[in-house]
Amino acid sequence: MGERTVRISNPERVYFPEGGHTKLDLANYYLSVGDGIVNALRERPCMLHRFPEGIEGEKVHQKRLPRGAPDWVETAHVTFPRWNRTADELCVTELASVIWAVQMSTVEFHPWNSRRADVERPDEWRIDLDPGEECDFATVRRVAGVAQEVLDELGATGWPKTTGSHGLHVYVRIPPDHGFGDVRRAALAFAREVERRAPKDATTTWWRKDRDPTAVFVDFNQNARDHTIAAAYSVRGRPDARVSAPLTWDEVPDVDPADFTITTMPERYAEVGDLHAGIDEAVFDLAPLLEWADRDEAAGAEPAPDPED
Repeated sequence: MGERTVRISNPERVYFPEGGHTKLDLANYYLSVGDGIVNALRERPCMLHRFPEGIEGEKVHQKRLPRGAPDWVETAHVTFPRWNRTADELCVTELASVIWAVQMSTVEFHPWNSRRADVERPDEWRIDLDPGEECDFATVRRVAGVAQEVLDELGATGWPKTTGSHGLHVYVRIPPDHGFGDVRRAALAFAREVERRAPKDATTTWWRKDRDPTAVFVDFNQNARDHTIAAAYSVRGRPDARVSAPLTWDEVPDVDPADFTITTMPERYAEVGDLHAGIDEAVFDLAPLLEWADRDEAAGAEPAPDPED
């Protein structure tokens, strides 16, 4: 890690009892995908999901940088107007910061979709394909195929990954020209187009109780301010130590999220490298989607509900 040294205390503590994976195993995993996790987190305010006693213990959602950070660990200052609060969140600029966060019992990294240079203007549009309670993963894969089709027609490059849980994410890099409200409107317009093309498989219905449980919710709300999702390469707090794994589009039709864990990912990363390495060079202007949003609203579509409702 360059000139940095990070001491891992209690390295033998078991974090994932199912596989016997320890805190040191977790640190070594993040070292093995170092360029990838730093690329996913670089310059973004980051919420940490910490498990001081391992994943079977209490889960701590940490927005503020944990106490005791070395002076080289960087932060991003963010505000929470609804609660009239502020926080200095971890802002990764180097791999040592990731390993220090692991030392502080972090398992999951959840970055904002904006960077600290202008926290209020996202540079990442996130498509979250969230399956309902009775939705199988084959349906998620089909909806991802429809999303890819729409992105291709728009001329946008999507970067898919597993969520490390039950769904799929697709990221699209955008210029930081719009606030969270416009990015969310654009995301909703996109989601409605996916729903139109796959009405049996996809939904944009806001209230969970009203959704078809066999469908995939195209969750536009993940683009709201201060909403975060697990980064590419982030481990998840699941018994099998599953990882949010970048994919190629060719892999999506047959992908099984359970294939990607802290045990299997190091070898995969050594073979294929960071599949999201080129994301910053593929920037898409949201203008066409904002036109779709205007069209939908003019036709009587309801605007997106308040994200805090």
